[in-house]
Parts: sequence; C-alpha cells; structure tokens
Amino acid sequence: MRGRAGLYGAVAAGGFRRYATYGTATAAGVFTNTVFGFILAYTYIALWDERPGLGGYDQSEALTFMWVSQALLAAGALIGGGFQEEFQERVRTGDIAVDLYRPADLQLWWLAGDLGRAAFQLLGRGVVPLVIGGLAFQLALPTAPLRWLLFLVSVFLGLVVSFALRYLLGLAAFWLMDGAGINMMATVVSIFFSGMLLPLTVFPGGFGEFVRVLPWAAMLQVPVDVLLGGGGGGARTAGWLGFQAAWAVVLLGLGRLLQAAATRKVVVQGG
Repeated sequence: MRGRAGLYGAVAAGGFRRYATYGTATAAGVFTNTVFGFILAYTYIALWDERPGLGGYDQSEALTFMWVSQALLAAGALIGGGFQEEFQERVRTGDIAVDLYRPADLQLWWLAGDLGRAAFQLLGRGVVPLVIGGLAFQLALPTAPLRWLLFLVSVFLGLVVSFALRYLLGLAAFWLMDGAGINMMATVVSIFFSGMLLPLTVFPGGFGEFVRVLPWAAMLQVPVDVLLGGGGGGARTAGWLGFQAAWAVVLLGLGRLLQAAATRKVVVQGG
C-alpha cells in the first residue's frame, strides 16, 4: 500500500513538474485570466447595480465569486487543457495498451497526473489573478483559516469530480475514436452549468434547482459557496462537501465500469 501511494505521488509530482516547464504559457494564462477577470468584474458591477442581491449575493460577494472562478478555471480544466485529449489520442494510436500493461491502476494513474497538473495551475494561474482582483476591487474574502481550509477541501473534491467527468470523455474514445466533438459539447455544458459565467443561484425556479444538483455545480459553484460561507453554518458546508463527495464516488464508479468495458473491447480487438 505504501509503495502504491509513493507511485501515485510520484505521478502527481511528475504532472506538476510537466506543466511547470511551460513558463511562457503560464504567464500568458495569468494575463488572460486577469484581463477577462476585469472585463467580467465591470460586467458584474453593472449587473448588480441594477439588481442588488441577485442570486443571493451582494456586489462584493458576486465579485468574489467571479475572481475565485477565474482562479479555479485552469485547475478544473473547465474550458479544456486537461488530460482527456492526450488520453483520447493514446486510444486512437493504440498507445493506451502500454498504459494497460503498467503495474498500476489506469484510473488512479491518470487521476494522480491530473491532480498534479491541477495543483500547478491553481498556484501558477490561480493565485495571481485572485490577488490582483483583491487589490483592485472590494472582495468578500474570509479571514478565518478554517474557512480557507474547508475551501481547499472543496476545491480538491471539485477537481476529483472534474477528473471523473473528463475520464468518461476519455474512455468514450474507445468507441468514438475521435473525441473532438464530444469534448466541444462537454466544454459548452461545463461553461454553462458550472457557474463560470454566472452563479447558478441566478437561474430561477425549477431550472435553477435542477442545475444546482448536477455534477458540474460541484466543480465551481460549490467551492466558491464554501469559501463565502453563506447561511446555515457548519451544517450547510457539510452538506455541500457531502454533495461533492457523492458525485465523486458516483462518477469514479461509472468510470471503473466503463473502463472494464473498454478493456474487454481492447482485448477482443487485439485477439
């Protein structure tokens, strides 16, 4: 068990180092996130000036929601940039057979690597835009260390949910062979249902309730709500974390089932 933990830890560290080598791309990403952050910030200011309290947030909370979303954007691979394209290409070329022969679990191997990537993106592309946003605007960032710790736990669970969804996309390549179309559709769904554009609490009625129970809400909406706190105290935060954990378990379980089916397909095709 200790050896396996060390193996996946090394894979995660390798994923971190791999993305750390792209300094120019990281700097460009920080610039892009910051510029779009300012554009969205002034859009939010205009919207909340017209509709104070929209979605249950005051203006400073709404701005906090937006800047934290920018900080989580690359880490959660909400608009691409994750492992799924590489995974699908390995399926297309047949290199996935090498992965299957490794003395390691396929799902855990890719999860560890993606968490390493996400850790670098969170530090490399997330911290600076959030700091700049905090200096330029009045944000409702908490001061309690426990709130930040709970936020990091929620971010981790959100990253696992994000991986689990994208792992399903990767496995779909065993049947589709070309994942470009499904990746594009997944990006559109992620943008709309994660809360990237607007908090999901803005959507009214039954539709709003529906989108808030989908797994995409666990990737962005929930971590920001955990950071902001909201009403309900510890019980509500525990509910949010439980919601994320439940989706992580369900989606990882679906991934294992689909992986087993994909493995049988590889064996059949390979004789």
